[in-house]
Amino acid sequence: MPDQAEAGTGIVGSGEWRYRVDHDWAKLPDGWEIGDVADVTVDDHDNVYVFTRGSGHPVMVFDRDGGFLRSWGEDLFVNPHGITYSPDGCVYCTDRGDSTVRKFSLDGKLMLEIGTPGQPAPRLSGAPFNECTHTALAGNGDIFVTDGYGNARIHRFSPKGRLLQSWGDFGSGQGEFNLVHNISTDLDGWLYVADRENHRVQVFSEDGTFETEWKGLHRPCALCTQSKSRPFSFIGELGPGLAVNRDYPNLGPRISIVDHRGVLVGRLGDGTVGVEPGQLTAPHGIALNSQGDLFLAELGSLGWRQRYPDKPTPQRLPNLKKLVRVV
Repeated sequence: MPDQAEAGTGIVGSGEWRYRVDHDWAKLPDGWEIGDVADVTVDDHDNVYVFTRGSGHPVMVFDRDGGFLRSWGEDLFVNPHGITYSPDGCVYCTDRGDSTVRKFSLDGKLMLEIGTPGQPAPRLSGAPFNECTHTALAGNGDIFVTDGYGNARIHRFSPKGRLLQSWGDFGSGQGEFNLVHNISTDLDGWLYVADRENHRVQVFSEDGTFETEWKGLHRPCALCTQSKSRPFSFIGELGPGLAVNRDYPNLGPRISIVDHRGVLVGRLGDGTVGVEPGQLTAPHGIALNSQGDLFLAELGSLGWRQRYPDKPTPQRLPNLKKLVRVV
């Protein structure tokens, strides 16, 4: 199901899944740059929280129209990776670089820290954390963390940060992972887990029981699920990462839209790397607002180098896009 981009209109997608791409949505203060964007999340008022690398301002907050509101987290994070809004009106920031998950108020006050900054668990040990990647919340406030680059585990914590359960191991079988990269939840109590290098999303109950898997994906990296029963999910897929297949067609980068059974209903992006409306670089985070608009975070310089290793990286990559739902 390829993207049916409408030439010259900035419209991507097809059928009921059509979006107008806005590359210049976020209005930055004079002299600021946004850098690579690791992730994005949206609060109950449709304010947008952007987790950046290399900008000097790790968390930038905008209103739904792109007006700048505030920033925080300066000199705190090592390698921003995931940011998640929680129903209690806070955000969780997952820092791959120092193997921590931190909970903040919406203005940046530290509320909870899980993990010891700069002291990761031994690599491949299964203990939390070694280069954790993302965080999701259950309806009762339990915290689920994907762990990630140095482990192949999902950890479940109480709302106060007490470890309750861990599961997963290296491999390609059910409940096994090959770079577990992202996680989301729905109102029915399911966990959706991006098992990136196994090219699938695995679905679990909250107690860690494997339920099913969604295939037909290529390196699923970003993941956003509607906060409702029987939701749709939006999955950002990376393009090929190897020299031997970097020019293969029909592998991404792209965004796949699936229903609650994992059935593909739409795709956004033409599968090529670039800066035009129908092109993506490296989709790394996705968020959804109350209007059905999407916000896409991209590690643009990484995606560009993988696809075009012999070409200079463009000075200004559109690493934060708003995809406005067209009805």
